[in-house]
Amino acid sequence: MVLILLAPAARADMAGHGGPVRAIAVSPDGARVLTGSFDYSARLWDFTDQGELAVLEGHTGPVNAVAFLPDGQRALTAGDDRTVLLWDLSGPTPKPLRTLTGHEHKIVALAVSPDGRTAATASWDRTARLWDLETGRQLQVLQHPSPVNAVVFARGGQLVVTGAHDGLVRAWRTADGLAQGDMAGHEMGITQLAVSADGRRVASASIDRTLRLWDLDDMTQALAVTHHESQVFAITFAPDGRTALSTDFDGFLVQWSLDAGKPVRIIQAHDRLAWALALTPDGRFALTAGSDGTVRVWHLETGDRIGPVAQADTEPQPWLDSTHPGARLYRKCAKCHSLRETGTNRSGPHFVNLFGRRAGSVDGYRYSRALRESGVVWTADTLRALFAQGPDAFLPGTKMPLQRITDPKQLEQLIDYMRGLTAGG
Repeated sequence: MVLILLAPAARADMAGHGGPVRAIAVSPDGARVLTGSFDYSARLWDFTDQGELAVLEGHTGPVNAVAFLPDGQRALTAGDDRTVLLWDLSGPTPKPLRTLTGHEHKIVALAVSPDGRTAATASWDRTARLWDLETGRQLQVLQHPSPVNAVVFARGGQLVVTGAHDGLVRAWRTADGLAQGDMAGHEMGITQLAVSADGRRVASASIDRTLRLWDLDDMTQALAVTHHESQVFAITFAPDGRTALSTDFDGFLVQWSLDAGKPVRIIQAHDRLAWALALTPDGRFALTAGSDGTVRVWHLETGDRIGPVAQADTEPQPWLDSTHPGARLYRKCAKCHSLRETGTNRSGPHFVNLFGRRAGSVDGYRYSRALRESGVVWTADTLRALFAQGPDAFLPGTKMPLQRITDPKQLEQLIDYMRGLTAGG
């Protein structure tokens, strides 16, 4: 059965770009998100509360591609200005460390090798290029007969795979740039590539409205999927390797079973044109970016949109005036949970009479299976474990984003404040 879900009422998504968002990347630890936009900027976001952390300004044209390095402290951005910028994200203000130049037309995609030492870029100058990230030196130029739209590393970094306007998927040896073979099947240009966790399969998306799966061992097509009714712009594998996700011109996010070659969930993620897509490292959440300039977060088990409510919320906010030391910490909780049983619909259930309440028991709220079947009762002890361990560890599978409080004193202050705040209502 295919579940088709419409996007719920507006929330305060990751909004701040002054134009369509063209690219998304999630940090290796899942804590931060990097986006690139037609507004010439990249932006860094906190995944937990979807708040903006920094604006990365350095390009003189639209930013088409972004990527974190494996250390999570550095990132790459690339765009229409034909340059790649290497950023230091370790401090409060991101700083460019190096500029890579050489392309003669816009750069539309980039990838980082698993060891973080090499970058690959794809450009409309009909080349893909490999770069040494320590020195900025250009290592290889991979010539194509048409503009190149997509690039990924495969087989642990031993191969570079490209997708171009001519619809061909090509494999190249990273060490020397030697062509390893072409894979044909698409009837029009390729828009994006994704590589499986084991590095042996590549998925391609195309404006011919299809997705295709390729086996790199014998350079053959393993699967063709034709469900999309419009151009497909983004594709990514889930960590399990048996599921993939894609987005298209009509704004749909589609989750696929690669075993069956069929969709298992379809979400109207944006009103139109979902340019980019990313998954959190644990595969629980998908992030989509659209021509509307926003990034939205989706819990894949339920299809729910995750995020704080819009600023128009008129519920009382006692934590803003409280002198209790736990009130400041509660502000993040308030973005997703109401203090009224009939309060604003948010991405989390209301907190009325929270202490002593069985997890997964609020009528009308769509819980993840992890919550429904947990048997947890919310007490000071269970809340302490939730925030100390993190929701992903305490309740694997929950749709609550990663959020930990590692300071024991602060954790006790938050629990004490919540005990009084959530009683009655």
